[in-house]
Amino acid sequence: MPGPMPPLLDYFPPLEPYLTLIYGDDDILVFDKPSGLLSVPGRDPSLWDSIRHRARQKWPTAEMVHRLDKDTSGIILMAINKRAHGKLGAQFENRLTKKSYIARVWGDVEADSGIVDLPLAADWDNKPRQKVDREQGRAAQTQWTVMEREGNFTRLRLMPLTGRTHQLRVHMKAIGHVILGDAFYAGPAALAAADRLQLHAAELGFTHPTTGAPCHFVAPVPF
Repeated sequence: MPGPMPPLLDYFPPLEPYLTLIYGDDDILVFDKPSGLLSVPGRDPSLWDSIRHRARQKWPTAEMVHRLDKDTSGIILMAINKRAHGKLGAQFENRLTKKSYIARVWGDVEADSGIVDLPLAADWDNKPRQKVDREQGRAAQTQWTVMEREGNFTRLRLMPLTGRTHQLRVHMKAIGHVILGDAFYAGPAALAAADRLQLHAAELGFTHPTTGAPCHFVAPVPF
């Protein structure tokens, strides 16, 4: 069973580094988001700090193209103008982007690679958690490959083929290898095994909205 859900307002985002820009031009901004920082402000006024808020201090028109969970670190893409936002958003919607995550999970994963194909839906009795729902869930697929076996833990490369909420976290739990440090889905031992969620958006590929050139960005794994 997962541990107790953390309080909604227990929010102390990291201040160093405040904002890590990987790349920027007249259309796009690529940041390396730290774990513990929201992508966009929460509904409660105390949850105002976010990567969007920080970016807009320098780029007032910047808007999110996609989001990462608060506790997930790594590459996040923003658009500076509406035209770029529309073109990039269409790439995400039509699954034309390429995303790769690195995760450390509980247990020794037996196979070297595989795919998880399990539909997901909101767990309304335990919001904001999600759950596998074979009857009413939305299709979700995740490819995975073992990078390194670390005794009781395994380092995986995860490639989501869809973009559902908490997809990687729920899929790893579903195959019996919850992500270390996951406050929503890990049991006590796996939660205590790391001081943060061991999930990082390491690579993102897409087509530039103006030039049409292929773009590929990498953010170093912090764990």
